[in-house]
Amino acid sequence: MSAIVLLSVLFALAYGQVASFCIPTEYTMYVDRRECAYCLTINTTICAGYCMTRDINGKLFLPKSVLSQDVCTYREFIYRTVEIPGCPHHVAPYFSYPVAISCKCGKCNTDYSDCIHEAVKTNYCTKPQTFYLGGF
Repeated sequence: MSAIVLLSVLFALAYGQVASFCIPTEYTMYVDRRECAYCLTINTTICAGYCMTRDINGKLFLPKSVLSQDVCTYREFIYRTVEIPGCPHHVAPYFSYPVAISCKCGKCNTDYSDCIHEAVKTNYCTKPQTFYLGGF
């Protein structure tokens, strides 16, 4: 009987590591510049999903650097640049954004990721929309 329990626990631990569903996910973003006439709708991929984390019981006795938890973040990404239509000549009409190629569970790197828990702005357009159809 104890062998079955031990195998069940091992299977659950192995499944937990496999079930970290951190994958590139389709995402629609809206680029809305105050000076430009249109809002640009962009379909891209971001890293999203669940990462296994463990809460340490001895939090009070450990430094904060040890307590950070893993998040779903970029392993590989590329930047794409688009031109927002309807911008006046004195405004740079270009907008660059990351596209997730692959993802991993790891520490959040603030050099290229937004590591906050709640978004500050809502993702919508306030002007007529146009869709991004190509890149450069």
